[in-house]
Amino acid sequence: MEKVTRLVSQRAVVIFSKSTCCMSHTIKTLFYDLGVNPSVHELDEDRSGKEIEKALVRLGCSPSVPAVFISGELVGGANEVMTLHLSGDLVPLLKQAGAIWL
Repeated sequence: MEKVTRLVSQRAVVIFSKSTCCMSHTIKTLFYDLGVNPSVHELDEDRSGKEIEKALVRLGCSPSVPAVFISGELVGGANEVMTLHLSGDLVPLLKQAGAIWL
């Protein structure tokens, strides 16, 4: 849990992902298209990936990836991010976090 806390405090947007997950790819693409430069942690390519994945589940991520944090706070997975985006609430949240400057 400490590692997750440390990682999410280092950047405005942090995404925990798996390189083989299509929903993770979709969420990363959305953020890149919005001009965000997130810190992406591919759990299937990280030695601590299993440990991080267990911590994400304990935090309430189900499924464990993609897991998106903005300003150190868990936003959620693909459903939550897409809901924020479609409602028009994602971009203001990213601006407030300093992740984009539109």
